[in-house]
Amino acid sequence: MDVVAWITAASLAAWLWLLLCQGFFWRTDLRLPPRTEPAGWPDVCVVVPARDEAAVLPDSLPSLLAQDYPGRAEIFLVDDGSSDGTGEVARALARRHGGLPLTVDSPGEPPVGWTGKLWAVRHGIGLARARDPEFLLLTDADIAHEPDSLRELVAAARAGGFDLVSQMARLRVVSMWERLVVPAFVYFFAQLYPFRRIAKKGSRTAAAAGGCVLLRTSAAERARIPDAIRQAVIDDVSLARAVKRSGGHVWLGLAEHVDSVRPYPGLADLWHMVSRSAYAQLRHNPVVLLGTVLGLALVYLVPPAAVCVGLAARTVPTLVLGALAWAVMTATYLPMLRYYRQPLWLAPLLPFTALLYLLMTVDSAVQHYRGRGAAWKGRTYTRPDAVPEQQ
Repeated sequence: MDVVAWITAASLAAWLWLLLCQGFFWRTDLRLPPRTEPAGWPDVCVVVPARDEAAVLPDSLPSLLAQDYPGRAEIFLVDDGSSDGTGEVARALARRHGGLPLTVDSPGEPPVGWTGKLWAVRHGIGLARARDPEFLLLTDADIAHEPDSLRELVAAARAGGFDLVSQMARLRVVSMWERLVVPAFVYFFAQLYPFRRIAKKGSRTAAAAGGCVLLRTSAAERARIPDAIRQAVIDDVSLARAVKRSGGHVWLGLAEHVDSVRPYPGLADLWHMVSRSAYAQLRHNPVVLLGTVLGLALVYLVPPAAVCVGLAARTVPTLVLGALAWAVMTATYLPMLRYYRQPLWLAPLLPFTALLYLLMTVDSAVQHYRGRGAAWKGRTYTRPDAVPEQQ
């Protein structure tokens, strides 16, 4: 075999390893663990950090206010320096819909060494501490919950003895670009952090989905949340790691009753969503970046390229190996497309989507070295200890 065929064989070997040895990351049947209703329902405080979220709150906040929870629950929405009237919108929605009690407060600008969202979370947890709840629900302002969402989360945490129960909210998939990019985003996340390994005691794999995290208050105190992760740009993964390092039991799975209402209609919106923190995920390490680019190319780009080369040059080994690797890749993506209720013909296009993610990751690194760093909601974090730069 020639060099191209050997490279293609390496790609196929990588896919066979991912298929069988990476925690069955491609399966989408991991939902909330078995649960029974507790004899007594514990107190819960819901903390919602919100910065310039007036546009999405009408689609999300009423779902929290309407939670059908048998115990005592209260919502603390932390208006993180919004300029669009987020706090006023939240108060108006509470007056209109009623339901769970809502407190809206603001922490002021974050001090040096804090990312804005975690500073808002810290303020919200401080407000909640006066209620002495057993659990905290940390949820983003763009997340809509079915009426039984909180009830199901608490029942699962109590029944399984979990310190952290998180659900990957089902992201919005409406536009063509969302169809191409969003399911792949969750697919890649599960590939990096196989959900089954996260729940396994003794496993070092830890991750959470920041849009929906039920956290035991005692575990938060033991792990010093959020102070211990105050510099984190990717706060959900850092939070889960801190809880697991302190001896906590963590669970993460896909959601059935939790949805994101935030739209990403165009490629530019999705590009910013990924690139704003992709290089932070790689710990701002150029060697890790190079390895990631080469790995993405080998795993996702080589198979279709090998098929094209094999057809053009009429080299059967290259063609067959490339087709097999592409077929395995496609098969592992089908369950995620079914979960998102998307047409299955999108599965063979995964190499194109992977190329987009590769370019977004490189762009994230370029922005970092240009001094822009991770950016979100008008703040830029050029390095972990940097002062947020207002845009």
